[in-house]
Amino acid sequence: MSFKPSSDKWSKKEILGHLIDSAINNLQRFTTIQFVTKPFKIDSYGQYDLVVSNDYQNSNTSELLEFWKAINVRIMHVISLQNENTLNYKIVLTNGASSDLKFLMLDYVDHLEHHLNQILA
Repeated sequence: MSFKPSSDKWSKKEILGHLIDSAINNLQRFTTIQFVTKPFKIDSYGQYDLVVSNDYQNSNTSELLEFWKAINVRIMHVISLQNENTLNYKIVLTNGASSDLKFLMLDYVDHLEHHLNQILA
């Protein structure tokens, strides 16, 4: 998990860390949109800086896996609470495009699957 293919590429452990950061940010988005004025503006986050500052490369793999699992269980619960109305909540993406909460949630799952495939390869 710690092998880095090159100095500018993430190890599998760092990819897992990135998925944790993504989960943290998206859980915040999925819940905050429920009670703020719409459209909800999606803010970007420093994904590369977070991977470095959290020092995932030197972190305990079991701890990372447990945290990743726990936060995704919470995300699955939040997703399960949504209905047609909430899934249509309007958002503005970081590129200025308009979308909805359903897109954001599906995009999270696609992103998660993409990186899980990298880890499992």
